[in-house]
Amino acid sequence: MNHDIKDPGLRREGLRRIEWADNDMPVLRRIRDRFAKERPLEGLRMSACLHITSETANLARALKAAGADLVLCASNPLSTQDDVAASLVHDFSIPVFAIKGEDRDTYYRHLQSALEHKPVVTMDDGADLVTEILNKHPELHARMVASLEETTTGVIRLKAMEKEGVLRFPVLAVNDAQCKHLFDNRYGTGQSTVDGFIRATNVLFAGRTVVVAGYGWCGRGFAQRSRGLGAKVVITEVDAICALEAAMDGFQVMPMADAAPVGDLFCTLTGDIHVIRLEHFKAMKDGALVANSGHFNVELDLESLEKAAVKKVGVRQFVDQYTLPDGKRIFILGEGRLINLVSAEGHPASVMDMSFAVQALSSEFAAKNRGKLGVKVHPIPAEIDEWVARIKLETMGLKIDTLTPEQVKYLKSWDMGT
Repeated sequence: MNHDIKDPGLRREGLRRIEWADNDMPVLRRIRDRFAKERPLEGLRMSACLHITSETANLARALKAAGADLVLCASNPLSTQDDVAASLVHDFSIPVFAIKGEDRDTYYRHLQSALEHKPVVTMDDGADLVTEILNKHPELHARMVASLEETTTGVIRLKAMEKEGVLRFPVLAVNDAQCKHLFDNRYGTGQSTVDGFIRATNVLFAGRTVVVAGYGWCGRGFAQRSRGLGAKVVITEVDAICALEAAMDGFQVMPMADAAPVGDLFCTLTGDIHVIRLEHFKAMKDGALVANSGHFNVELDLESLEKAAVKKVGVRQFVDQYTLPDGKRIFILGEGRLINLVSAEGHPASVMDMSFAVQALSSEFAAKNRGKLGVKVHPIPAEIDEWVARIKLETMGLKIDTLTPEQVKYLKSWDMGT
């Protein structure tokens, strides 16, 4: 079996981590059990460009149980858990092309290895596989059943492709499912980003000023958890509605130019480019800690910072110190890549249980609707969201009310007024 991983000797620790995560993923486990009986993806060639974590491994197990012929590659050069990759290859016979810390050339070589599999369904965290298919593999266009996208950044890119008329096959926006973005982005990114900051720096949040760029679901989660740790939180935004919501949630709101001199910790969670630029770095305090938890490292203008710095040195694992001409030190965490996956372990398994349950069921939906989906970015069917939410509640031991026949009738009527 062709693969490219760091060290097969890490497999035992990887298996332990995969099984530990599986304990907290009961919804996906239920899907895996059904998939093993029904085999809805039998023989379906799939390539997935995802963060290679213990939670992703359990998604891969579910897809293989469904009969999929699956290959995995990394969606970020620094997010791979090498022990998990080793276990996937040697314990579950799933080809993996991913090494933590791989350079850019290796990253793109691994993307090509995944596409040499000739997939008919792809999964993306950031739309890199789709982009490679559209730009370099026209022979795959007609064979593609669908692609599934799990990030805000990726959905933005894919909708731009659709608008420009370059998209050649259907896409399912898994990221936009409520059981994904309402929980994964807010609770998963919120907690794991704090975890990434702490593991990389051992910094105390209490009493510090944390500047959060972007008040979407990810920014909301990180802001709330930072405040819960005792930090003073400042929000920067370009969207008036999001900024108003942040203000009414009790956060300070100001432009990045005003936030830069007062912040101690900075984190971008926007999905856009150069949110923190050289003028912001120059205005920061000596010793400012700067990280990104958006999908791509372009949110920080590190190229300009590196050109302006007189010195760059690694001071801790995943922490680089940039010294500016005036002696001011700026600390960049995780090379500006996803801090929650670079120095921490990504989202907790419990929240990924919902995201990957949606992912698995969306794969089944794509297979069952082969040839029926138009060439555009499609929302996830509401019944998938509803099923995942109900089963998640059940696994948590929670119950909810059911509408009475009278209530159902009332909600469908118009004739009963005041």
